[in-house]
Amino acid sequence: MIPAFRKAEGGLFSSVEKADVGDAVLKIAERGGALMAWADPFYPLPSMPPHVGQAMIESIESGFASHYTPPIGHSELKVEIAKKLKKVNGIDAKPQRNILVTPGSDSGLFFAMLPFITRGDEVMVIDPSYPNNFQNTEILGGVVVRIPVYMADAFQFRIEEFERRLTARTKMIVLTNPNNPTTAVYRRKPLLDLAEFAVKHDLIVVVDQAFEQPCFDDLEMVSIATLPGMWERTISVFSLSKGMGLSGLRVGYIVADDRIIDKMYGTAVAVLGATNTAAQMGAIAALRDDSYTEAYFQSFDRRRKIVFEHLHDIPGVSMHLAESGFLSWINVSQLGSGSEVALYLNREALVSVNAGDSYGHSGKGYIRVVHGVMNEAQLEAATKRMRAALLKLAKAK
Repeated sequence: MIPAFRKAEGGLFSSVEKADVGDAVLKIAERGGALMAWADPFYPLPSMPPHVGQAMIESIESGFASHYTPPIGHSELKVEIAKKLKKVNGIDAKPQRNILVTPGSDSGLFFAMLPFITRGDEVMVIDPSYPNNFQNTEILGGVVVRIPVYMADAFQFRIEEFERRLTARTKMIVLTNPNNPTTAVYRRKPLLDLAEFAVKHDLIVVVDQAFEQPCFDDLEMVSIATLPGMWERTISVFSLSKGMGLSGLRVGYIVADDRIIDKMYGTAVAVLGATNTAAQMGAIAALRDDSYTEAYFQSFDRRRKIVFEHLHDIPGVSMHLAESGFLSWINVSQLGSGSEVALYLNREALVSVNAGDSYGHSGKGYIRVVHGVMNEAQLEAATKRMRAALLKLAKAK
């Protein structure tokens, strides 16, 4: 086994404080607790939009779902994706030339990096960030170059942090926008600076936009692929799991320039196989009628405010109101490490949250709370238990 795999622990899912999806789920449920560490909208409640489920049922009953689609995705799905890209992202993509359907965005993220990184190549990753951004780099033999962001800047990046870490081995920037876990929506000006930096130094940019919807408070969600000079050097990765609430379908997609996507088309069957056929039929239905997501977005807006209202004023706790998605990123460094506080909340509040340690070196004093799960009444009850437990911990310090 190669060294990169020997040292792998299981990433986000290796222990209770890292949102283990095995025993931790069962144990917290058996105790009547709340799993607020799994970014799966409304889990464990049924939440399949009827028209999406019906499309999948019809594909099964007709027998169509027993067959492969092309490894690059069903042509009708790619047409619907192209319409969404134009409307939501301002990206003018050709369905048969610029879009590749993937079995979820995690596989898409790995595939997006795979053609470009070889041993010793340096990959710039904002810290804190999605754990796979770090792990994928290491598996491919690359070297992670961590770009710190700061709570004082609302977790917006500073271009000078990239500039001072540039070397002759720098090959790629991996960006999660909006950020997971901080929820920061990167503003147009720093993204323009980053685009200029990437063009100047001939860098590839891989951007994961899984949490692109919703963004709150009228914040502009800028797809970096639309900025000057970026289309030909950006691989954008998208998901139907978060804003569309279809995580179980495992449908994502990659968007890139013809010259990049052509090579990915040629290797898709070896790397990805093919995305589940019934899931692709459900995805087509969801994209053709996404009106149901408006209620989701309104709920996520209320939920971020519930968590902020109950937790922001606890002594030793500091946080910003979430800018996007359904996560809250909370500084608990005055109360303990992220791992310590996560374990404490599991024990004292019957709530499982993520330790910030999983998201990079900058996350060590933080916890990530997924407020997009359960129903709103259950969320509020769990958040009140968290408040009581954290007040008790703060008093003991």
